[in-house]
Amino acid sequence: MDEAAADFAAVLAIVQGYFRGLYTGDALALRELFAPDAYLKAPGLRRSLDDWLSAVAARPVPQQQGATYAFKVLAIEVIKDQALVKAECPLFEHFYVDFLGLLKEDGRWRIVNKMYTAL
Repeated sequence: MDEAAADFAAVLAIVQGYFRGLYTGDALALRELFAPDAYLKAPGLRRSLDDWLSAVAARPVPQQQGATYAFKVLAIEVIKDQALVKAECPLFEHFYVDFLGLLKEDGRWRIVNKMYTAL
């Protein structure tokens, strides 16, 4: 596998882990996917990673509620050591569209930015 294909696969694996973490409410697993200085942004809302993970840990767990696992990757673009992912993340009564920005630093891909909105 060439480097570009390996990077694409690594980014896809992070996104799949992100979906699993959201669905299972696993804040510890989600933390591993994000850079420590990541920020999460929605219109009119800014959250640090710690604030967001605390909210994830405190909310109901979609899997335990019997929610359908309906997350989807809409697009992934990898250019050298950066990537942008567009994803559908239906959670609870909301239908979110997330833009995840990832960087490959020290040989490791991590989410450095999340922008999201509910449709």
